[in-house]
Order: sequence, then structure tokens, then C-alpha cells
Amino acid sequence: MAEQGKAFVETLFARHRAALQAFFYRRIRTKSDAADLAQEVYLRLLRVSDTEAIRNPEAYLYTVAGNLLKENAVADRRHARSADVEEADELQALEGLSGFDTPLDTQRRIERLRVVLAQLPPKCRAAVVLQYRYELSYQEIADRLEVSPHMVKKYLTQALGHCRRRMARLG
Repeated sequence: MAEQGKAFVETLFARHRAALQAFFYRRIRTKSDAADLAQEVYLRLLRVSDTEAIRNPEAYLYTVAGNLLKENAVADRRHARSADVEEADELQALEGLSGFDTPLDTQRRIERLRVVLAQLPPKCRAAVVLQYRYELSYQEIADRLEVSPHMVKKYLTQALGHCRRRMARLG
């Protein structure tokens, strides 16, 4: 990419980064994912070979952001379908992640999981705690959260997908 194009992208991104992150945050409600997605928009803009052909840079920026949201939603649904929430327990959910051998590594992993769980929306996080810590049924969780059992299943599926993605990113 020519230096002029790179400077154009850097200026555009610097000018719109905060608004772009807010755009993502309003739609996905996870601040760290919003920042990651905004960074991905920046990287995609850097791959554009002819930035001079972009007639409306701001519209192009948000078009890329909207497409990225769609891709992210498809990936979330794909992960959700592959996760059978009814049969998963904490150990099975964590077995797919890279193995740790020492107690110190296990402690780090638990801390990372706490951070990842803290990123979840409140009702989603509550459903996870009620399911895995207190071993409540979907109906019991639904009663406590004042939602349907189907919504509880959605919360748990969303949480498992989020945890898998974030834990994999954290290494």
C-alpha cells in the first residue's frame, strides 16, 4: 500500500475510532470485542489497494463495520450450534482449550475465565453461575431471572461461545 493510502487510513481511523467502537459496543455489548472489531476494520482498510477510489470514506468505514458484524454474528451462531449446552459441564467446556500442567497455570486459567465471564451481560452471566455453580435446571434459572427456559438456553449458548472465543484469544 502506498504511504499516502496508509496515512489516509490512519487518519480516517484515528478520527472515527471512538465512534466505531461505540457502534460495535451498542450492537454486541462487549467492550473488549468492540475494540477488537474496530481494530479488524482498521486492518481491513489497510488491505484496500486503491483508497483514492473511496468516494465517501466514512460510509465505507461503516459499511466494512456492518459487514464485520454480520460475519461475527454468523461465527457466533456457528459456535452456538456446535455447543450442546444440555450436555456440557464446566470441565467439558474447558477441555477443548489448551492444556495446563501446573497449579499455577490452572490458577491463571481460572483468573482468565473470571475476566471472560465478567464481560458477559448480567443475565447471561447469572445464568452461567446458576447453571454451573448451583446446578439449577433451566426452569429454575428461568424463574429466578424472570425469562423463559428457552431464553436461558440462549444465554448459556451465548456464554459458552463467548468463553471459548475469548479464552482461545487469551491463549
